[in-house]
Amino acid sequence: MLSAMTLRRSLGAAAFGAALVLAACSGPEASHRGDTLEDIRESGELVVVTAPGPTSYSLNEAGEPVGYEVELVQAFAEHLGVPVRFEVKDNLRGVLAAIADGEAHIAAAGITRTEIREDFYTFGPSYKTVREQVVCRRFGARVREPGDLAEVDLAVVGGSSYEETLRALKAEHPEISWRPVEAPSAMPLLEQVQEERLDCTVADSTLVAHARLSYPELLTPLDLASERSLAWITAPETPELMAALEGWFAGIHEGELLADLDERWYGHTRRFDYVDTARFVRRIEERLPALRRHFIDAAQETGIDWRWLAAQAYQESHWDPDAVSATGVRGIMMLTLPTANEMGIEDRTDPAQSINGGARYLRNLYDRLPEEVTGDDRLFKAFAAYNIGMGHLYDARRLAFRQGLDANLWPVMRETLPMLTEPAHYETVRYGYARGHEPVQYVRNIRRYRVLLDLHLDRIGPETARADPVREEDTLDG
Repeated sequence: MLSAMTLRRSLGAAAFGAALVLAACSGPEASHRGDTLEDIRESGELVVVTAPGPTSYSLNEAGEPVGYEVELVQAFAEHLGVPVRFEVKDNLRGVLAAIADGEAHIAAAGITRTEIREDFYTFGPSYKTVREQVVCRRFGARVREPGDLAEVDLAVVGGSSYEETLRALKAEHPEISWRPVEAPSAMPLLEQVQEERLDCTVADSTLVAHARLSYPELLTPLDLASERSLAWITAPETPELMAALEGWFAGIHEGELLADLDERWYGHTRRFDYVDTARFVRRIEERLPALRRHFIDAAQETGIDWRWLAAQAYQESHWDPDAVSATGVRGIMMLTLPTANEMGIEDRTDPAQSINGGARYLRNLYDRLPEEVTGDDRLFKAFAAYNIGMGHLYDARRLAFRQGLDANLWPVMRETLPMLTEPAHYETVRYGYARGHEPVQYVRNIRRYRVLLDLHLDRIGPETARADPVREEDTLDG
């Protein structure tokens, strides 16, 4: 009788063998098998095969590739001194077949390293760990243990590591069955679960966390496997490329690149709040349409992308024109009376005036920051100053300087602002005590609301969601 491991490897080997035969029968004329680093540099490009996914590869409004994998690949290509050319496949099987046939130098698509795959592909260093999770809908199918999967309509990405895991489970639970679906990632299946067209699927924990921002009804009742690693695959017979990857990844594991990418692409997903997310999505439909034109007008005047202004306004007031706090701040942008007077605002409860005044005040703070603070760091610091005041922000910068840290970076401010709650630190700076944890959470929430807004903007309808008159290159956008 075959053990679960033997059965898994034999079934997996058959599936992967078939994929490799298909690849060999349909290979391109030009192959990158055996390319050296000199070959790559002489060709003038690093060719990377990938598949669409919310954090792997997509195109932004300017038609430029974006994603966690994209940024990581671009950083490696910059290390080599060449640009990247992405070859995009429709599904995971296409990615694996392409790299096996040498269509690209690297396959980067959030690919899980498994024992079976290591028999057929050459994996580079691991860069992230994930868990394979069963995903069902709130108040839907009841799954508590692997055997319960036999009672649900289950579909997973064809050729994925999820199928390997399910084959192993089937040795113990023969009644388990599933449908393989050809897809670039589990995202389409997660959407089907949300819409109750499918009972359950399986997906990586990172993708699930991202998906719940769009589909808050998703639940993860069961982890199917212990943590597994993600890694790139290199074209066959490219030892120099592998050596370069090993050296480069060793360096970035010691540095901050991976941590920065994790924060940028997954940081907001680690703070999922079902009630808050569901409420925000509902209010995009209920409250935002009446306010959107005011945000766009403010964006035209200040150059700050209207979606950032809308995200900040939601953090301030939940888009309630009559919002008021115990300290007397009022309106959509929760302006203090002195700030409203400074901005020439007569009625803080008037949405147009409040949004315009708040946006101009934010731009004023943005412009007052040192010129060496740039990009997202500058915008996030302006948000923090809006919340806590410019004086306390500069105190946090002083604390960073004392510790030999780069005070121009927002991640550094996330560490030093909370120090303003400690006497050993706030007694040594000009403006003294401050609730330094609050601006950190404030910026974190704004970033999460911006992601949610981008994901759900179509909910306000095609008429109000038409192209903005604000040119993208004229706006401050992270």
